[in-house]
Amino acid sequence: MKDLFEKIYRDKGPLGKWASQAEGYFVFPKLEGQISNRMNFQGKEVITWSINDYLGLANHPEVRKVDAEAAKQYGSAYPMGARMMSGHTELHEQLQNELAEFVNKEAAYLLNFGYQGIMSTIDALVAKDDIIVYDVDAHACIIDGVRLHMGKRFTYKHNDVASLEKNLERATKMAEQTGGGILVISEGVFGMRGEQGRLKEIVELKKKFNFRFLVDDAHGFGTLGATGAGAGEEQGVQDEIDVYFATFAKSMASTGAFIAADQEIIDYLKYNLRSQMFAKSLQMQLVVGALKRLEMLKTMPELKQNLWTIVDALQSGLKERGFDIGTTQSCVTPVYLKGSIPEAMALVRDLRENHGIFCSIVVYPVIPKGLILLRMIPTATHTLEDVKLTLDAFDAIRERLTNGTYKRMSAALIAAMGE
Repeated sequence: MKDLFEKIYRDKGPLGKWASQAEGYFVFPKLEGQISNRMNFQGKEVITWSINDYLGLANHPEVRKVDAEAAKQYGSAYPMGARMMSGHTELHEQLQNELAEFVNKEAAYLLNFGYQGIMSTIDALVAKDDIIVYDVDAHACIIDGVRLHMGKRFTYKHNDVASLEKNLERATKMAEQTGGGILVISEGVFGMRGEQGRLKEIVELKKKFNFRFLVDDAHGFGTLGATGAGAGEEQGVQDEIDVYFATFAKSMASTGAFIAADQEIIDYLKYNLRSQMFAKSLQMQLVVGALKRLEMLKTMPELKQNLWTIVDALQSGLKERGFDIGTTQSCVTPVYLKGSIPEAMALVRDLRENHGIFCSIVVYPVIPKGLILLRMIPTATHTLEDVKLTLDAFDAIRERLTNGTYKRMSAALIAAMGE
């Protein structure tokens, strides 16, 4: 019999094998200073394009004041216990009611964490006789939630409605045999590519197929739609989304999440969400802070306007200079380049050390081999000067990638790894 850890000693995984070269710089980097458009990295100021603080609320004076006052009043423990037992308060209910109204649903329920919450929501919505159909490019939290399902599941090609329809036909035949139902899952905005999910086309398929629709709108909430209520509002189909999910970790610059749906569905979920039934309640200072943030989303449209001024300037500037930013339809701004992982490391080091630009690097296995994805998250705190400096830096690194500079710089690393 093998030692359980043998596989770990033998194979660190496609990303883990680079740990000695990457950790502390390319992965697990330490950004310091107040969350803003400019922070410190290894002693140098950098323009920061990798913080999901879309609306710039993380260090907004009003937010900081409310957070501090709530922490002073309630501490970090209150309320103690799970919501069902001893962790329920009027402020939890108030936040739920305001969130439901904001996203145009009958009811909402708070979740302690987005990742944990969506997994538990999927688990609670389906039984072994039900079938899940979900986008192949869904976030890891959705994939892990689907893995909990004891029944059948199908993936459809990313944002491909014809593929979804084909899989709905398969799911319908199977559901007729099992006596179950069908759950379709998409993201409102796909966080790596920036594309909106094809929500309008998906809900149109309800005329032909009997299914319920769950949308993870982590990147759409607060950034899309006339009021900021997300991708469903943006596409005019919020009413047709059966279960709406969003996190506080992006536009709300905090911790927590929520689900929203018809009252009867929320009543069922709050009694069957295992990750909430058996976990401590969301702390009061986070609840109070979320109430303030939501108030600002509703009453300060200039936050979203400032964000989109930067988004439009960055994305139009990149396209004008011939960069491939894919088909993003959101704030998420991907820049696709061709190169190896070692070349990507050399490129990103150049960006950070010589140009003062910090953005996230994404390589295989998250994206196909031979591609480098530089993923940028514009925020309302960025300036047009930040955009100009970044565009000039990208011109410079593209030239060095094209002329082989990074390939030569990475040769020693490739040799050391035996690639």
